Amino acid sequence: MIEVSVVKSPRDMKEFIEFPLRLYANCRYFVPPLYGDEKKLLKSGGVTENADSVFLLAKRDGKTVGRLQGIIQKQHNEKHCCAQMRFTRFDSIDDGETAKALFEAAEKWGKERGMTEICGPLGYTDLDREGLLVEGFEENSTFEEQYNFPYYGSLLENLGFAKDVDWVEYELRKPEKRNETLARVAERALRMNGLHVADTSLSKRAYIEKYRDGFFDCLEECYRDLYGTVPIEKAAQDELISQFLLIVNKEFLVFICDEKDNVVGFGLCFPGIGDAVKKSGGKLTPATLARILKTVKNPKTIDLGLVAVRPEYQKKGVNAVILNGLMEMLSSGKVETCETNLNLESNAPVQAQWKYFNSRQHKRRRSYIKRID
Repeated sequence: MIEVSVVKSPRDMKEFIEFPLRLYANCRYFVPPLYGDEKKLLKSGGVTENADSVFLLAKRDGKTVGRLQGIIQKQHNEKHCCAQMRFTRFDSIDDGETAKALFEAAEKWGKERGMTEICGPLGYTDLDREGLLVEGFEENSTFEEQYNFPYYGSLLENLGFAKDVDWVEYELRKPEKRNETLARVAERALRMNGLHVADTSLSKRAYIEKYRDGFFDCLEECYRDLYGTVPIEKAAQDELISQFLLIVNKEFLVFICDEKDNVVGFGLCFPGIGDAVKKSGGKLTPATLARILKTVKNPKTIDLGLVAVRPEYQKKGVNAVILNGLMEMLSSGKVETCETNLNLESNAPVQAQWKYFNSRQHKRRRSYIKRID
């Protein structure tokens, strides 16, 4: 018999965080989040007053066999005039009874709070890990996204969940013959629009602090209408910067600014540190830290985190500046591949940009939805 309990004690939270580390202990494709970051995020409830959460553990004969987090994202519900709860951090053995017990408990929690539907995997914000992997199970996961076993989709569908949206992901390599037009368009776009690429001579921390407000403002303007997005509060911004500061390499950050140094577009890539954190289960041991720092300095793979251009500069060639920077990284010989991470399958303009590269669509993720009866 499956028993589901609400996480209340630090000991329970430790079990909640560590269960997937045991479940995926022998999976070569799984990349854990950094243990300390995950602990801090879950303890703080997403560093926001705009979300309510519940953490659930499923046990059989005293042994953990599954976990699930439920979230009510109040900003999203107010924005869309809906009563939706999200689910995230769903992990389970291949057992329908376990999945059923977890989701029944989560849906009961949501229904008691007036929710009428459940959707996910989605986190507190669009910058959390999201989407259930439905294609690409034999591809390495990136540090920014979550891996799951193939049976997860069946567990959800057997409970009445249906597709809401899909995201696709691409692996990019340098083309056999580089398109020189891209570099010319990028240079012309900067000149004609009075723009420049931000100077990276500052220290990493000073560089990030200088452009952080412009970045988050640009992010909000460009992403506000995309699926599942909500504004990111100041405290959450601080937490995100704290989490990613370790793995940031200025060489892979591009801020495009106007004459007053206001951010009008950006392209953020992060060194692919997945292999560096696998062995430690995400715990930042001295050996893990050494591997991460080595990878950050000389990565073989980079992960494309976020790309945006303010509406008034779109269709003016500004995106070519970002694409050309990415092309230069891949053509330098230092970086072999780039992982695009999530592109909404309906976002044809974004996917069309990968034509400049030797690209391969190798993963697909899905957000599921169902009514709460």
